[in-house]
Amino acid sequence: TECQQKIKELREITGMTEEFCEAFEIPYRTVTEWERGTRNAPKYVLKFMEYYIQNEKVKKENEQEASEN
Repeated sequence: TECQQKIKELREITGMTEEFCEAFEIPYRTVTEWERGTRNAPKYVLKFMEYYIQNEKVKKENEQEASEN
């Protein structure tokens, strides 16, 4: 589903797994169910997450730079 694909895409962009849930304060099980397609995230949540990731530059490259410093 659209939700499944979007959540996987956002997680891959950030390079996060469990940290992804912590960053957005969303229970791990909820994110897992969204990825499996057993539940769907509200569209506004997906849009917010995408906006936040793009504007806060929460991406793999930035995470790696932060860990190096």
